[in-house]
Amino acid sequence: MKMISRPLILAVSLAAALALTACGKKDESASEVPATPPPAATAPTTMAPAPAAMVAFTSVELGSTVDASNKIVAAGTSFAPKDTIYASVDTSGSGNATLSAKWTYQDGQTVHEDSKTLDATGPETTAFMISKPDGFPVGNYKVDISLNGTQVASKDFSVK
Repeated sequence: MKMISRPLILAVSLAAALALTACGKKDESASEVPATPPPAATAPTTMAPAPAAMVAFTSVELGSTVDASNKIVAAGTSFAPKDTIYASVDTSGSGNATLSAKWTYQDGQTVHEDSKTLDATGPETTAFMISKPDGFPVGNYKVDISLNGTQVASKDFSVK
């Protein structure tokens, strides 16, 4: 039995040596370290946000007629009771904004309120108007213009 066991021991030893040698080998492609990390491993680059676009109030003018571009044809601060009264508001800049007009009578009573949403891409003129077919009472009035909830202008006028 000693003779059988020697070749068996030799065969087992050879198989074990081969197995250990094979286990010690490394796959060359798996052990290579990439020169640059994969894109997912890099820190995300963040771009600075673009400056917020702003719409700014420029001016307001009153009159009884506007042209096709909402500009006052003949400016004035005194109107007849049956006139239509316009407030032509100029803005500059770009972006979204809310422009409002609040018309009041001399005692502070609100005659009319209106607001318009702007999606401006440059200078714009927006018209607001009030009219009363049977005529406004004679007296002093005022229109307050607000941009995004902040009053930016006020114009006094009268109806005679």
